[in-house]
Amino acid sequence: MSSWLWTSAAMAEAMRAATQGTLPDGVTGLSIDSRTIGKGEAYFAIKGDVHDGHAFVEAALKAGAGLAVVEAAQRDKFPADAKLLVVDDVLAALVDLAHASRKRLGAQIIAVTGSVGKTSTKEALRRVLSAQGTTHASAASFNNHWGVPLSLARCPADVRFAIFEIGMNHSGEITPLVRMVRPHVAVITTVEPVHLEFFSGIEAIADAKAEIFEGVEPGGAVVLNRDNSQFARLQKRAKKLGINRIISFGEHKTAEARLIDVSLHATCSAVHADILDHDITYKISMPGRHMAMNSLAVLAGASLLGADIARAALSLSQLEAPSGRGVRRALEVGHGEATLIDESYNANPASMGAALNVLGQAKVGAHGRRIAVLGDMLELGPTGPDLHRSLAEAVTANRIDLVYCCGPLMRNLWDALSTGKRGGYAESSAALEAQVLAAIRAGDAIMVKGSLSSKMKVIVSALEKRFPGKAAHEEAV
Repeated sequence: MSSWLWTSAAMAEAMRAATQGTLPDGVTGLSIDSRTIGKGEAYFAIKGDVHDGHAFVEAALKAGAGLAVVEAAQRDKFPADAKLLVVDDVLAALVDLAHASRKRLGAQIIAVTGSVGKTSTKEALRRVLSAQGTTHASAASFNNHWGVPLSLARCPADVRFAIFEIGMNHSGEITPLVRMVRPHVAVITTVEPVHLEFFSGIEAIADAKAEIFEGVEPGGAVVLNRDNSQFARLQKRAKKLGINRIISFGEHKTAEARLIDVSLHATCSAVHADILDHDITYKISMPGRHMAMNSLAVLAGASLLGADIARAALSLSQLEAPSGRGVRRALEVGHGEATLIDESYNANPASMGAALNVLGQAKVGAHGRRIAVLGDMLELGPTGPDLHRSLAEAVTANRIDLVYCCGPLMRNLWDALSTGKRGGYAESSAALEAQVLAAIRAGDAIMVKGSLSSKMKVIVSALEKRFPGKAAHEEAV
């Protein structure tokens, strides 16, 4: 049956699994979440940081899972007729299945990493490439030790293009993941001072990102940010590993994907660029200079995979922001509207600066204000207080009217702000929520951002509940 993602026999062989119960001929998909399992999918009972997936096997099977993958040490917990593939270690079995998936693929494969912009670049590649052929891409931010093998094992055998996001916050994390993916093209969006708690400095971060070169297929290419301070270091490492096709992007005069001009608008950008000797003017339906810069990498990467550059550039006008990464909503406030910019998924100094820049470009009403609601940026080590304090410059430069600060690290920014720009401060997002809700009025533009564990999504959800609205419309260029 052609609709199977995997036959049960192929899964068992790839994972060296024993079988139990009467298994279906195949499975339609793979899942690690019993709450969202699809009918006919295989459920992998992975042990997470909080929960052991084996506790949800029966729920997954009852919900329609075709079979479950469990470890031998726990198989006795389940009925003798339960439809199981039994392995020594479930995560290791998923990795084995990912390797088997890569062996059967004939697709052109691209992998994306970088300190900032991984997910939005991956989603832009998805939009661009899916218009030109069947395309598979990592879901959400599935970029870690379980997300990458899950994404690869989920890849249908017959796609033309496949896109994988690869992340890290420690040295050595990218190497096994990229050797699994074995991309034809690898993209590093940028190298910035993030995860400094775990690295000696930005050069060490660059070296960790450069691990992505270790899995590039022979004859493959890499796409690097020419404007980044670590370009020469990355270029040298790529060459040392025998990669000869190094494509750079940026404003630098030697960049093969070069930004000639950009016009920034409240909800979009117009770009004039030279992409691999193609002079192109195009519109990106997401705002911010950072998006314009990363679009150069997207078009270069797509071209290296064999996609048509002109069609790819046209597709960039249809981008949609990933959840928590710039999604806009119009909030109904009194007899008017305010604009909410949801950047709550994560934050580091580079992405925070970019988000404040986007807020600075946002349109406000006659009596509206630009309001930033900012949570702690984590994993910055001893430099954390100074990096938070220095955001005051970006606040001023981008004409932000009010700032609400959340968390002990953001207290450093609060102390650095002029009295007129201080909106409110609280130790937690739950404690700050009421202050933000009380402040909003028609015409305002509100941007909410912070590291994931600072829980700034709490404030986004509260705003959406108090002021129900709709997705904000994009302006025409």
